[in-house]
Amino acid sequence: MSYIDGFVIAVPTANKQKFIEHARQLDPIFIELGALRVIEGWGDDVPDGKVTDFRRAVQATAEESVAFSWIEWPDKATRDAGMKKMMEDPRMDPSTPGNPPMPFDGKRMIFGGFEPVVEVKA
Repeated sequence: MSYIDGFVIAVPTANKQKFIEHARQLDPIFIELGALRVIEGWGDDVPDGKVTDFRRAVQATAEESVAFSWIEWPDKATRDAGMKKMMEDPRMDPSTPGNPPMPFDGKRMIFGGFEPVVEVKA
């Protein structure tokens, strides 16, 4: 099975289009580095929980929406090599002239790598 990197982010709702443009510019780099696909999801039905929820997890304010994204890699070795190259790639550095600024607070991003243990297909 593949390997998955998952992300949950609080994005100012007013920055939705900037978020999409940011993703369209930078997500192809993950494909170039070996990812199979990148999915960017904008919160549409993100309910408040009684104990915890996506909004609380990223400390989203009333003016923010939750984005849920993932990158699918063929395996962990490809992911590790790709992420290492990504961290060194000047196209991913928002301080590099010409690169889009992050349209969200990266300090509140939750991310992690996941090994699939069950996969069911139609």
